[in-house]
Amino acid sequence: MAFTFAAFSYIVALIIDAFLLFFAIFHIIAFDELKTDYKNPIDQCASLNPLVLPEYLLHLLFNILFLFAGEWFSLLLNVPLIAYHVHRYMHRPIMSGPGLYDPTAIMNANTLDRCQREGWVKLAFYLLSFFYFLYGMVSSLIPLKN
Repeated sequence: MAFTFAAFSYIVALIIDAFLLFFAIFHIIAFDELKTDYKNPIDQCASLNPLVLPEYLLHLLFNILFLFAGEWFSLLLNVPLIAYHVHRYMHRPIMSGPGLYDPTAIMNANTLDRCQREGWVKLAFYLLSFFYFLYGMVSSLIPLKN
């Protein structure tokens, strides 16, 4: 059993991906609360906006580890989501602080549906990534026998 930097990268990715799964679930619940008028948009955006940059930075962190470990396929799987995150943050509404969600525009039906769909897609992506990272960790810890 060889503990390599690739195995370390997969272990870190598993731990971070678990946090990202919780972020995605929180986003889905938050947008459902907005859709059913359980919470007002100002409070909801105040709780969602502080989570945007940590989510993006955590996702970028384990991809940098994959880059240094030479895990090109794992990195390639995550590049589209990184590109989406960069695009989404560069085209965010003009706001005074960091974040993506503007309380005045979030209740628009199209925006709310798009944000909810984004949460479900991210949840599916992070869930599939979790099992892939688990497989990558096990395969990097157990060497192949010839």
